Amino acid sequence: MSDSERKRRSAKSRQTGAPTIADVAALAGVSMMTVSRVINSEPKVRQTTRDAVNAAIAQLNYAPNRAARSLAGASQLRLGLLYSNPSEAFLSAFIVGSLEEAGRSDVQIIVQKVEDGEDLGLAAERMVAGGIHGVILPPPLNEASEVLAILRKADMPTVAVSTATPHEGIATIMIDDRSAARELTAHLIDLGHRRIGFIAGHPDLSASGARREGYREALEEAGIAFDEALVAQGYFTYRSGLDAAEELLSLEDQPSAIFASNDDMAAATVAIAHRRGLDVPGDLTVCGFDDVALATTIWPELTTIHQPIVEMSRRAVELLVTLLRNKRKAEIGEQRIEIEYRLVRRQSDAAPRRRPVLRPPVPNGN
Repeated sequence: MSDSERKRRSAKSRQTGAPTIADVAALAGVSMMTVSRVINSEPKVRQTTRDAVNAAIAQLNYAPNRAARSLAGASQLRLGLLYSNPSEAFLSAFIVGSLEEAGRSDVQIIVQKVEDGEDLGLAAERMVAGGIHGVILPPPLNEASEVLAILRKADMPTVAVSTATPHEGIATIMIDDRSAARELTAHLIDLGHRRIGFIAGHPDLSASGARREGYREALEEAGIAFDEALVAQGYFTYRSGLDAAEELLSLEDQPSAIFASNDDMAAATVAIAHRRGLDVPGDLTVCGFDDVALATTIWPELTTIHQPIVEMSRRAVELLVTLLRNKRKAEIGEQRIEIEYRLVRRQSDAAPRRRPVLRPPVPNGN
């Protein structure tokens, strides 16, 4: 390439912006993570592909971000946290735990959000292309097939957190969702409730199914017939909780208790109960799941299952760091770690209110 041509292209880059890794990938006809592998001199790239990428780099006069490359090649590990969670309370606790452990372990956490409508596969490729060493996936991306496929293809060490279904090659940190839901439902039955409404979580997530199974098992163990009318569909969002609570409380024979599959939907249920003039827990017991900050910032405070979200995200970072630093990367996908949950009782549950039985007056006389 002549000096004049180089100058012309350099001027063009200044006018339109410097070429990016995405530009290189498009020109070479490969993914961004493949470009990243070539730039970082990783061995698992075909020579023909490597030549195509290098040719694209030369043609575009692409200069990789030196700061990012130095970080990627440094001894400090860089872990990616890819998220798309409808519950801000859950996500906040999750990020706090991961950042705390990252500080203790002297690693970097690269937090990346998947926007609504964004291609999940491309989001995963973009994270891999950033030169990270491992990925942590909170729900719902912990079970997103497009994301998992990209990470497996890249041979990226990955930990899925708060899933009820382990995936091959992916480490799992979880609680026993079914047992937890069964225990909470049994608690409501012990209080004397027999019509117990249930707000299910997102139907695409295995934890939702496990919690529904636990609810149903507790009813059957107590000899209470399962009633499909007492189950309303939610999506782990406050908005969906409002709709589900309206559905359950519009039944002619209302439930005396409602168990929501997370605290966001339980808080929404309390709001609907108040709007209908119902006292919680006098007229309606409401329980949740997760024990996020929201559970103790509404009134009454929620009885709920404590899922140790901070501890689970902390353990995810700890697991990746330990195995990566000890050159035991191949063992990561074999890890299955179950964390203990606990039932936390607060002010939102009580025995069902006993209604006075009206009897006709007894006549005077004999």
